[in-house]
Amino acid sequence: MAKQKFTLGRGLDALISTEAVRTSGSSSIGEIEIEKIVANPNQPRQDFNEEALQELADSIKELGVIQPITLRKRDDGTYQIIAGERRYRASQLAGKTTIPAYILKADDEDTMEMALIENIQREDLNPLEIALAYQQLIEQHNLSQEQLSKRVGKGRATIANFLRLLKLPAAIQVALKEKRIDMGHAKALLSLDSHSDQLDIFHSIEKSNCSVREVEEMVRNIKEGKSESIKAAKGSTASKKQDAVYHQLKKQLTNFFQTPVQLTCSAKGSGKISIKFKNEQEFERIIAIFDKLNK
Repeated sequence: MAKQKFTLGRGLDALISTEAVRTSGSSSIGEIEIEKIVANPNQPRQDFNEEALQELADSIKELGVIQPITLRKRDDGTYQIIAGERRYRASQLAGKTTIPAYILKADDEDTMEMALIENIQREDLNPLEIALAYQQLIEQHNLSQEQLSKRVGKGRATIANFLRLLKLPAAIQVALKEKRIDMGHAKALLSLDSHSDQLDIFHSIEKSNCSVREVEEMVRNIKEGKSESIKAAKGSTASKKQDAVYHQLKKQLTNFFQTPVQLTCSAKGSGKISIKFKNEQEFERIIAIFDKLNK
């Protein structure tokens, strides 16, 4: 029988619905010994809140595991978790020896994809964990962003925005993971090219607990400030070129009249030429030069 290929984007419920489990020859459901279960090394979720885990364990002690976890059977007879690691860990804390589980046939790629979808749809992952999971899928399975977007049912722009988070300075990535800043802050910082500028604003966020709107305003001010600096630099370059021209002209006029000539010019382009003379005779000599020019 040909191996079933799981199509992502329909949601994990569509992949592991009770009806599908009952009718598919490649799937089953049952109580599995916890000691035979191993965690998924590619689990997208990296952090498990201990307090929340204990609360779930207390609930499991009283009511049992309501929603079966999802496993795949490995060649060595053990089972690897596809979805439900929190329930698995909480069951261990609760002292359970078995846990209800759906058993699916899936390869490594299917396993990671389904674990990613399960966590994303439950909104259990922080933005950085999602970005790392996307990056891992792309690298391990040689996928383009477009191919990944189709497989996980997300827009290409969404995929790209998450992957861009991995370009932020490490300190900002850690803060995002620890929820000291949120996705809105990170997206605003990503619009800056300079890591130095990003870190400056990040430190302001931590110090003053800035809102996303305030961060966007700070980013806008930096961009506008740099734009003005560029304009000023261009203006300064133009001014230097203009000064060189005026200096050369001043030198030529001084040589022509054989007396010092002053040349001034405003930023708007207006100005004046002053010809210096020491006495009446030098004045008459300069007038004579003008007379010759008029002939």
